[in-house]
Amino acid sequence: MTKRTNKERLGKGIRFLAISLVLIFLGPSIIFSAFKNQEHPLYIPVLIIGIIIAIGAMVMIFLGIKKAVSAFFDD
Repeated sequence: MTKRTNKERLGKGIRFLAISLVLIFLGPSIIFSAFKNQEHPLYIPVLIIGIIIAIGAMVMIFLGIKKAVSAFFDD
């Protein structure tokens, strides 16, 4: 008895991982830009946005891996 991979769930997991790949590079570059311009009045909001994007990347990686693994092993 062979189990089949849930292709819809696997595709969703790969999509989450692709989005996280963009966020992995975007978050630290925004944080770096904020630290380079500490005298600018928008320093704090830009830093907060960069931190939120970096945390979002970590969450998206977790969800993407979780969905991809569940596509292989869940019923």
